[in-house]
Amino acid sequence: MLDTATYTPRLKADYRNRIRAALMEEFGYKNEMMIPKLDKIVLNIGCGAEAVRDSKKAKSAVEDLTAIAGQKALTTKAKKSIAGFRVREDMPLGAKVTLRGDRMYEFLDRLVTIAMPRIRDFRGVPGTSFDGRGNYAMGMKEHIVFPEIDFDKVDEVWGMDIIIATTANTDAEAKALLKHFNMPFNS
Repeated sequence: MLDTATYTPRLKADYRNRIRAALMEEFGYKNEMMIPKLDKIVLNIGCGAEAVRDSKKAKSAVEDLTAIAGQKALTTKAKKSIAGFRVREDMPLGAKVTLRGDRMYEFLDRLVTIAMPRIRDFRGVPGTSFDGRGNYAMGMKEHIVFPEIDFDKVDEVWGMDIIIATTANTDAEAKALLKHFNMPFNS
């Protein structure tokens, strides 16, 4: 068991010791509070039509996302009924979780060093998926690339959205921050 009082995630320590100084020099910030940092990481799994046919699919997505994130995932529910899709209001359709603090750094470390290299035909993530305000969004076709998921016990392979929110003001600052965290951009 780790002593949480003295344990600091590897990427968090790297940010404090190396990345902040590199960003300060690269962008010429006058104040340390101007240096961009990670704010949160939001993970989302949408079950779609499978959840409409079988309500256990959404529970399975919640369990898988909880295992990946290391914290309890919330069930996402339909806001309104759509007869054409056979969706009723408050029907469970997926799962989401928001990571902050140490769990956020731990997840980013596992994403970059373990999960992404396990993706089939991986050539990097697109460097153009920023929103104009310093946040990065990406999708994964299979959630089974994470080591927490036992491949033999998976009944359904889910796609997954990953949104990395930063305090950066521009996309260039956010991209530089993520590059320092070894995010493998292909452009």
